[in-house]
Amino acid sequence: MVTALFPATFDPITNGHVDIAERAAAIFERVIMAVFDHNHPIKSPLFSTQERLDMVVEAVSHLDNVGVSAYCGLTAEYARSESALVLIRGLRVVSDFESEFKMAHMNRQLAPEIETVCLMASPENAFLSSSLVKEVALLGGDVSDMVPPATARALQAKAETLTAETT
Repeated sequence: MVTALFPATFDPITNGHVDIAERAAAIFERVIMAVFDHNHPIKSPLFSTQERLDMVVEAVSHLDNVGVSAYCGLTAEYARSESALVLIRGLRVVSDFESEFKMAHMNRQLAPEIETVCLMASPENAFLSSSLVKEVALLGGDVSDMVPPATARALQAKAETLTAETT
């Protein structure tokens, strides 16, 4: 049984992430959506780890061979701990390639037994990024076509809370 790890911050999960998860689930026997639990001083998440876990769980609940967990530390080490032989990455646009290329080589250096597989974003999701979706949602835009329903609700609630705090 080949296990694939799909690591990301998922802050928040988008339809692009779900598409990659669905396609990975069709290829691999087991896929783990690994929600990175971090507190980075430059890129702090909008949603807590638990909120992100909950959104990911709901978004992929229709996929029987996909699990969800949180992790911190090196992705390569977490992949080893889960006996994953593959890291799944999504590529949206050409500019993603350089950072994914570097990350794949670093992970290969750290864990040569683990391969990185990049899946190309579907055309309808190629423009989506969690950062862009957050920005639009927090400025009052409708992102319901870009994210799973639970995520759209969570973004709307977060936007309302932040608006109330600033007024």
